[in-house]
Amino acid sequence: MTQRITLSTLRRMKADREPIVALTAYDYSFARAVDAAGVDVVLVGDSLGMVMQGHPDTVPVTLQEMAYHTRCVARGLERAYLMVDLPFLSDHDAASALTSSSVLMKEGRADMVKIEATAEQAPIVAALSAAGVPVCAHFGLRPQRVGQMGGYRVQGRSDAEAQAVLADARALEAAGADLLLVECLSASVAAQVQAAVSVPLIGIGAGVDCDGQILVLQDILGITPGRPPTFSHDFLADAGSIPDALAGYTQAVRARTFPRPEHGFQ
Repeated sequence: MTQRITLSTLRRMKADREPIVALTAYDYSFARAVDAAGVDVVLVGDSLGMVMQGHPDTVPVTLQEMAYHTRCVARGLERAYLMVDLPFLSDHDAASALTSSSVLMKEGRADMVKIEATAEQAPIVAALSAAGVPVCAHFGLRPQRVGQMGGYRVQGRSDAEAQAVLADARALEAAGADLLLVECLSASVAAQVQAAVSVPLIGIGAGVDCDGQILVLQDILGITPGRPPTFSHDFLADAGSIPDALAGYTQAVRARTFPRPEHGFQ
């Protein structure tokens, strides 16, 4: 019988400096393929609003849509740990976050919810943790807040931003976050965050020193319309088949040959 990945597994991997491999998936067939490739954490991201639904951003995605896609992915997984995004405004306070998490875990069968957060949202993280909900806190660039943040820009490049990011990480861990995910962060600041927290840190566009890496499935297959993110890589172009591309991504993260310096930001 295949042994499931748990939070204990992920904590041990951080302690042992064994890279954690994470990837998005949005349906049953790709969930099976991603699971077979040995991915440790599968995220049903609200990025589905763009890559599955054709929206310009994640804002239109509903809680019901997230629950539907999570159910589909859950049926395809035997080994991987299943994380799901709380969509925009489904987590604006503790009560709404608890209600939304109940839907995604009970109906969607998610193992963990992910909330875009800073220290300001630490009380919401604390409420979820107190209720027994495993939580991943997503900070740095927060796609749901790009309008407020001035667009998709790299975080942590000034001393003030770097100190704010470190403060966010510490506050979110103290509030009970079991996992942290940081996006588009200066690589040197991400390394400081990794050393400052005891929970696993997953990065996307955050350099080589995070405890794990995550990308959007469509990006690593080279099928995302438009210009691909600079922090991603087309593994399908290297491999020639989807299973080999997924295996290539997994092996590259495990071997720390991905990301390379050109996939991050200074």
